[in-house]
Amino acid sequence: MAKRHLKVTGDLGRVVFMEFDLRNTQSLEESVRHSDIVYNLIGRMHPTKNFDYEDVHVEGAERIAEAVAKYDIDRFIHVSSYNADKNSPSEFFRTKARGEEVARSIFPETTIVRPAPLFGFEDRLLHKLAGVTNLLTSNHMQERFWPVHAIDVGHALEVMLHDDSTASETYELYGPKNYSMVEIAELVDREIIKHRRHINLPKRILKPAANLLNKILWWPTRSGDEIEREFIDQRIDSKAKTFKDLGIEPAELSNLTFHYLQGYRSSAFYDLPPATEREKREEKKYLHVIDDQ
Repeated sequence: MAKRHLKVTGDLGRVVFMEFDLRNTQSLEESVRHSDIVYNLIGRMHPTKNFDYEDVHVEGAERIAEAVAKYDIDRFIHVSSYNADKNSPSEFFRTKARGEEVARSIFPETTIVRPAPLFGFEDRLLHKLAGVTNLLTSNHMQERFWPVHAIDVGHALEVMLHDDSTASETYELYGPKNYSMVEIAELVDREIIKHRRHINLPKRILKPAANLLNKILWWPTRSGDEIEREFIDQRIDSKAKTFKDLGIEPAELSNLTFHYLQGYRSSAFYDLPPATEREKREEKKYLHVIDDQ
């Protein structure tokens, strides 16, 4: 039921769902063997009792790449993550880097895509900051990165489908402006016309607590590794290609906050224009006269 809405995203009979298990090689092979191109977008933001980061980002990527190589699929696009680094203090980033190496070693023509934190519908950035549950933070929300529009990343993946010259390349996909998390939180508060409180706790307290809650609770929650990532700024690989090489101009976050956050406003402010337009109107209320005489 959770995936049924995707059925209408293609022509009649074109979108066909295949059930598979990431640990079941046969089911993976059945899913990819008739394909012209395979995208691997499987990942975990936090570990669970069934799948940890190693299971998903390394071993899962290895099985998919082996299935692609076995059936000689024309193209394989592996979506990794920004800051993928084997020496990172974050296990998430370390396993992402190892997953890239495994995919390339098995299928050398693998295209690797490293998107920055995404914003859009159902994202984990704007909606998290606009919600009431994002209360506890660490590092005073000083993590810096280039947020990228999910639509632009989707467009880039589509371009790669039709452009064979993107094979064996690595792409860093990021937005045009660098933000800190606190700067984005201020944008969100201004757009939803509310003030969301954020309580900063030291990493030595919040990280163990998050690890414990992630093991006890059965619904998705923050992990200790997510706390660790709050202390790591985004780094761009200068050797990797970007949106510019694909002929795409990425959208800027502040131009789209209204589109995604209007639903968080109270009924009293729901129909007000976007924050940027309101600010311009406020400026026009004041007439500045320079008298040279």
